[in-house]
Amino acid sequence: MDALGLAQQIFDSPTRSFAVELWSGALLPPRCEGPPRGKIRLCRPGAVAALLPPVDEVRIAEAYLGGDFELEGDAVGLVEAVSRWEGPRRRLGLAVEVLRAKLRDLLRGGGAPGRAEVHGRRHSRQRDGEAVRHHYDLSDAFYRLFLDRDLVYSCAYFQSGSESLEEAQRAKLELVCRKLQLAPGERFLDVGCGWGALLAHAARRHGVRGTGITRSENQLAEARRRLGEAPGPPLASVAGDDYRSLRPDRPFDKVASVGMMEHVGREHLADYFGAMWRLTRPGGLFLNHAIADAADGTRTVPWASQRGGGFIGRYIFPDSDLVPLGLVVAAAERVGFEVRDVESLREHYAATLSAWLSRLEERSRDAVALVGERRTRAYRLYLATSAAAFRLGRISVFQLLLARKTEAGRAEGIPRCRADWYAPPLSSSPEGRLGEGIGR
Repeated sequence: MDALGLAQQIFDSPTRSFAVELWSGALLPPRCEGPPRGKIRLCRPGAVAALLPPVDEVRIAEAYLGGDFELEGDAVGLVEAVSRWEGPRRRLGLAVEVLRAKLRDLLRGGGAPGRAEVHGRRHSRQRDGEAVRHHYDLSDAFYRLFLDRDLVYSCAYFQSGSESLEEAQRAKLELVCRKLQLAPGERFLDVGCGWGALLAHAARRHGVRGTGITRSENQLAEARRRLGEAPGPPLASVAGDDYRSLRPDRPFDKVASVGMMEHVGREHLADYFGAMWRLTRPGGLFLNHAIADAADGTRTVPWASQRGGGFIGRYIFPDSDLVPLGLVVAAAERVGFEVRDVESLREHYAATLSAWLSRLEERSRDAVALVGERRTRAYRLYLATSAAAFRLGRISVFQLLLARKTEAGRAEGIPRCRADWYAPPLSSSPEGRLGEGIGR
């Protein structure tokens, strides 16, 4: 069967709401009613092989990274449309082509440019360090192309929906601080502090004595540099440390972990929450902000994050694991934490990722100059598929506020109602002594 015949069979589905342009220029319009969600352009006949059933997310991703096809128009909407598409009908005529494609995959073997190289036991400290450096030490200049000016690399908080990305990220930082009820002079720990935005915000606006830890060499250097530029005695410090080995002279009053637990692995949740318990003083609070997979293990959108080595695990976040919320809560309670609040920010993360994607697409030439064509395409695919997964509710993100109670059963600093967290507006807090420009 020739490539044209294969394409016609693959895309002959009444649920296809996106257009397909073939390498010849021929256009296959959407099959179902409604406006098209975008267009997939096949650049060469060989691109058809990547789409043969059963869908293989790595094969599709690598075909995209290699330039076999393009996603044109609204990439997030297009990924949503593809995820709802029933795909090619299983026909006897496709069986031989499927076997040929599988044989080509076996013969290809090996790695591909841009794949993560991590070694040793999964989630050992050495391997975790390699995984962190693969992603976060890629290029600070590259991340500046699509993140906000403070380099906050986690879900923003769009309180009204009309905020800029910068405003929404500041609102998220302030929300974390308000939930923790940070007060002047308190000792605050930021686990996986990134480029230091939350740490600096907490010190600047709430007067805490902050400590941040990260395994990323780039983030460590940048956070130290920026915090060192602030006038007066430093209120915050950053160390290249691991939560498992951190041994402070005494527990912290408040602890936050934002976008870090995804790197822990569900088999190590007991160790993770045990460490957070040890690092939080009796009566103190711990806020855990992390992405969660569907509780029933449902696959996310095609070629999105898949535990055990899908596209995200191979190219973007090695060894990442999105743990369902129920498992997280159970693990936290087993070590003794009391759950005081749970908030889903799913729609906020979809909006954040869409904003990042738009910025990356606008500056794609600069991105290619910094990290190359293939890596730029990988990040576009990662941002688009992740945004679609959040929109569709196939993954979510939760802020879990936990208390380490005193022997008398008290959890200090918990407000009577949530209104104290949201009013006045999160983005309205005045600037403090450290000023703007402290990066995450």
